Amino acid sequence: MANELLYYIPAGQYGKEGVLALLEQHPEIKFVSLVGVDLAGNDTDEKIPMAMFFDDYEAFFEGRAVQTDGSSVVLTGIATLNNARVDMWGDPSVNWFVDYNYENIDPATGLPTGTLRIPAFLKHCDRYVDSRSILKETLDFVKAELMTLLKNNAVKGMEHVKVDDIADLVFTTATELEFWVKTPSKVVSTKELSTSQKLQEQYWQRTHGAVRTAMEQAVEMLDAYGLNAEMGHKEVGGVKGKIDDEGHMDHVLEQLEIDWKYTGNPLQTADNELQARIIVREVFRENGLDVTFQAKPIIGVAGSGEHTHFGLMAKLKNGKMVNLFSPEDMKKAFLSPLGIGAIMGLLKNYEVINPFISSTTDSLNRLKPGFEAPICIVTSLGNQPDEPSRNRTILCGLIRDIDNPMATRFELRSPNPYTNTYTALALIYSAVLDGLRYVITSGKTPDALLAELSKAPEDTADYLETGRAYRSEKNVFDDYSEEERNSRYGMPPATVWENILGYKNNPTKVEALVNGGAFAKDLMESFIAGILNRWKLELINRLIPANINTIRAMKPIHGEDGFDTSRWDALNELRFYLAKDSGSETSLFTRIAQAIAAEDYDAASKLQMEMNEKMLELEAKYAEYTRNVL
Repeated sequence: MANELLYYIPAGQYGKEGVLALLEQHPEIKFVSLVGVDLAGNDTDEKIPMAMFFDDYEAFFEGRAVQTDGSSVVLTGIATLNNARVDMWGDPSVNWFVDYNYENIDPATGLPTGTLRIPAFLKHCDRYVDSRSILKETLDFVKAELMTLLKNNAVKGMEHVKVDDIADLVFTTATELEFWVKTPSKVVSTKELSTSQKLQEQYWQRTHGAVRTAMEQAVEMLDAYGLNAEMGHKEVGGVKGKIDDEGHMDHVLEQLEIDWKYTGNPLQTADNELQARIIVREVFRENGLDVTFQAKPIIGVAGSGEHTHFGLMAKLKNGKMVNLFSPEDMKKAFLSPLGIGAIMGLLKNYEVINPFISSTTDSLNRLKPGFEAPICIVTSLGNQPDEPSRNRTILCGLIRDIDNPMATRFELRSPNPYTNTYTALALIYSAVLDGLRYVITSGKTPDALLAELSKAPEDTADYLETGRAYRSEKNVFDDYSEEERNSRYGMPPATVWENILGYKNNPTKVEALVNGGAFAKDLMESFIAGILNRWKLELINRLIPANINTIRAMKPIHGEDGFDTSRWDALNELRFYLAKDSGSETSLFTRIAQAIAAEDYDAASKLQMEMNEKMLELEAKYAEYTRNVL
C-alpha cells in the first residue's frame, strides 16, 4: 500500500498543471486543507472537496477560497468578535503534505482517504497576522539587513569570506522531538519512575513490543514524507514494560525521542515539525499507545524538550556553502566574530524571548534543576577550541566539529514540543541580528568580542550588561549555589506572569526585536495577551481543581494510634489551609481566584508559587503517613 500513496508534493517541483495531473493519479486524496497557524501554534484543518481545488486552483493562493473566524483562534486583540474575518492564503514555497485517514478506506481505490494539507498565511484587514507570516517576514528582514551591514562594514576575523562573493544567506535550523508514550488507562507511580530515572535504566535502551513497532514505523513514515529521519531512541524517562499472558506489552510508560534532518528554510523546519507530531501521534495510536507532547506530563520525572538548532551560512556565487559561524581555523578559535555576535544577541535579549518559548505553566515546570533542563541565561563554548566539549547545564550551547566547519551551530535547550516554533525562530534570528549588528559595526577584534562574551558580572561592556555573566564552562547546577546562579545569570521566572514581566520590563529589548515591523509590536502584544489569558484559565479551571481532587483523595487510614493521629492532624491542617474556607479564614485556592478576578497578577503569581510548595509538602507528608503500615 505504501508504494501506492503520495505523501508530499515538494516545493517548486510542479506548477499548477503538474500538481493537478499528479492529484488526478491519486483519487484517494479527496480533500484539501489550508493550514494556517495562529499565535498559539494551533494549526487549522478543513475538509474541502478536491473538486473545488480543481475548479478554482488560484483561489487557494489568493485568499478567496477559504476564510475563518479569527475570533475562534488565538489572535487575541487582533481578530475581534466584531471584526473576525481572516482570509487564508496558500503558500506555494514549501512542501505540501498528504494526511491519510487509515480508518476511512476509499472503496474505489482500496486506499486510505487523503487530505492535501497546504500551509497557509492568515490575512486580517489586509495584513498577515499568523505565526508563519511572522517567521517569513522576519527572515526576509534579517537577510536584507545583514547583507547591507556586511557590504558596508569590514568585519575583523571574517577576511576568509568575501562579501562580494555571497549570492545568498541561508538560515539552517532543526528541531528534536521528545515525547512520552503509554498504554491508555495504565498508571505508574511517580516514585517508580523517579527511581528508574536515577538508576539510568532507560536512556538509549532497546525498545520492545508495540513501542518498538511504532518507533520503527514512525521513523519510516518520516522518511516517506521527506523529513529524512536520522534516529529514534529511548530517552531518560520511563519504566520497564510489563507483558500480559499472551506475550504482548500491556503496561507501557516510556519517554522517546525522534530526530530528522535540518533544513535551510526555517519555515519548512517549523512545517516539518508540525507534520512530525501528526505522524508520531497517529502511528503510536494505531499501535494502541497514547502520546503526549506536554513539556512536563509527570511532576518529579524528566520532562520533554525540543532542542532547537540554528545556524547561518552563506551561499557563494560559485555554489559553495560557507558556515558564517565557523572561524577560519577551527583549532584556534571557537567561533567566527559573527558566531560570537549571534550568541551575544540571543543571551542579551532572552528575557524578552523567554515568554514566547516557555509560555505555559507546564513548560516552566520542566525548567527545574536536576532534569537536564536549562534554568539560567548562559552559554558554553568549551574549554579549548581544539577540544570541543558539551555542557548540558546551560541555556544555549555551541555544537561544533573540528573536522567539519559546516556543522557549527547553536542548540537552544529551552523549547518544548508545544513551543510555537515559528515565532520562536523569528525571535531567535531577530536576536541574532541584534548581536550581529553590534559585532559588525563595532570594529572589535575576535579576541575582544570573546572577552566580552566571557566577562565576569562586575565587568562593564559595550553591548552585554554589567552585573551579569553570560558564559560558563562549569556545571551551573552543582558548581554554584542557587543564590550564586541567580546573581550571575539572573533570576529564572517561576510562573507565567513572572515570565511575562521579562517582556514588559524590557521595552528597549522588545524594540530591538521588532525589526522594522517584521514581528510587529501589536502581534507580540497579542501573543503575550494570549498566554496571560491561558495562564489565568488554566490556573483556575485546571490546576486548582486538580489539586482539590488530590486533597480530597487523602483519607485517614490508621486507627487511634497517637503517633499516626498526630501526623494526620498536621497534614489535615495543611489540607484545610489550601482548600477549605471558613468563617474566619480564606483558603489559599480562594485567594488565588480572588487575585485573578481583581487582575492582581503579582499576588496571584506569588500565591501560585506558595500553592506549589504547599502541595509538594502535603504530598510528602501524606506519603510518610501512608507508609507507616504493617
